[in-house]
Order: sequence, then structure tokens, then C-alpha cells
Amino acid sequence: MTTPSIILLSLLILFVVMLFYFVPIGMWIQAVVSLGIGRITIIDLIRMRLRKIPPRLIVDAVINTQKAGLPNIKSDMLETHYMAGGNVVNIVHALIAANKANIPLPYDTATAIDLAGRDVKTAVETSVYPKVIDAPREGFLSAVAKDGIELKARARVTVRTNIPGLIGGATDDTIIARVGEGIVSAIGSSVNYGGVLENPDNISRAVLDKGLDAGTAFEILSIDIADLDVGKNVGAQLQADQAEADLRVAQARAETRRAMAVAEEQEMKARTQEMQAKVVGSEAEVPLAMAQAFREGKLGVFDYVNMRNIQADTSMRDSISGGSDTESMQPPERDSD
Repeated sequence: MTTPSIILLSLLILFVVMLFYFVPIGMWIQAVVSLGIGRITIIDLIRMRLRKIPPRLIVDAVINTQKAGLPNIKSDMLETHYMAGGNVVNIVHALIAANKANIPLPYDTATAIDLAGRDVKTAVETSVYPKVIDAPREGFLSAVAKDGIELKARARVTVRTNIPGLIGGATDDTIIARVGEGIVSAIGSSVNYGGVLENPDNISRAVLDKGLDAGTAFEILSIDIADLDVGKNVGAQLQADQAEADLRVAQARAETRRAMAVAEEQEMKARTQEMQAKVVGSEAEVPLAMAQAFREGKLGVFDYVNMRNIQADTSMRDSISGGSDTESMQPPERDSD
């Protein structure tokens, strides 16, 4: 073969390959056999190729919905959802499952749920087969009854998906939070912990009556108390802590009063010393005054001797009143005339 013949043959083969790639004859025949003539045309398949939409995905989805009794699902609807970033396979499975379970799920609602980032297939499965949520997920809920006894509870919440509430509805985390709040409130309103232990189903009924599933993507079917244990006596501990705090306050006040008394005592001592200093100063002026009186002739010798005798008598009386019984007190000599 000459070179032009080889080039021509290569171009022919490339044309055939491109033709069968952009014109998927096999898929068109499958669509005609499964759906009938005119449901999906060869032009539709070529358009899908040009728009980078997998024709096999759309063809299989339309065939599945047609065979499941959903004839209103068109290929262009699935193409639009695919180009919007949706999961076509999940949408088809969810629509088929909802149809078989007699769950109302319009196509627009299903696509909105899928584009919102939620798994619509799992949501439909949960509507058929409810799931159980632990509240809390780990550990226990701690609540205190009116008698001060702590109770530790753990609940199991059975829910099923509320399809209309999936758009904008709260998730299961909100269910857990609301159920936990309801359990704590129900235990806290109980008069004593014994009544809660005897009838834990009262907690379930009290929580269910509050309509905790409002505004969520789930419908609460039941709330069962899986575990209920007695904790510590919170009331007694609080009273003990309060008593200890009161004791510390009283001790602080007593210490303040003691410090004030000590300070006042020291102040009185200082005042006493000050007065004593004044007395000593006044006594020091007495000899000077007497000397001045002698010089001025206002004080005689006999007056001075009488004053000394009076001082001696006063000193003797002080010694007798505060002195010892074993020592003989001799009065000081009087100045003779």
C-alpha cells in the first residue's frame, strides 16, 4: 500500500471510532428496546457526549425509573441534575425505594435534598427502617432531683426520617441535645430520686410530650431509658461546702476583730506612755518650782519638812498595800525639826 492509501485508511478508522464514540449506537438500541422509540433519540445521546454527560448513566437511570413505574422522569431532568452537581444514582434509587414504600417523594424534593448535601437514599431508607440514636453519644446525662440526689441517665431515641423536613431541618445532633435537655428537666422536676427509679418511663413520656422533633429532619418514635444510675448526694455536698464557706467567713471576721482589738490595745499603750511622759515632765518641774519658791520666800523650811513627811507617809502606805508579808517595812526617817 502506498503512503496516501495508509493515511486515508487511518483517517477512515479514526472517523469510525469518533463516530461510534459520539454516536453510541449500542446505547440507542438498548434505549429503544427498553423504552420504546422516541423516548431517547440518537440526537439526545450525541448531545450528552458534547455536553460531557455520561450517556450510560442517564440511559440506565431512565430505564430503571421506567421499569419501576416512574414514567415522569425524563432524560433532560436527570441531565440537569447531573450538571448541577447532583448524584443521579442516589436520586434514582431514592425515588424507586420511596415509590415502593408508598412514601411521597416528588422529584423536585429529592433533587433539592440531594443538592443540599444530604444523602437522600439514606433518608428514604431511614424512613422505611428507623434508626436508633444514643443520647448522649458517649457517657451519661447528669441530673439532680429536688431531694439533692444525682441521677445518671442514658437514653436510646428511635427516629425515622421526616422527608419534608429534610430541607432546612435540624440534624440528629439537635435531637440529642433536645432529648438530653428534656431528660434533665424531667429528673430535676421530680420530688425525689426514688420515684424516678421506680418509674423511668415517666421521663420518656414527659420528654415525648414536649414535641422535641419540631423543626428537625426526623420524627421521634420512642424514647427509652437504657440506663439509670444513682450518683452522689449533691445537696449534702453543697450544704457541706456552704457550711465550710460560712466557717471561713466567720473566721475571717473574727480575725478582723482580733486584729482591731490588738491595734486598739497598742494604741492605748501608746497613749498611756504619752501620758506617763507628761506626768514625768510635770514632776520634773516640781523641784524647780520649789527652788523658785525658796528664792522668792514663798516656801519656808517647815513647809518643806512637812511636805517630805507627807511623802514618806504616802510611800509607806503604798508599800504596805502592795508589799509582801515576809518583809518588814521600815518607814523612812522623818526630817527632824
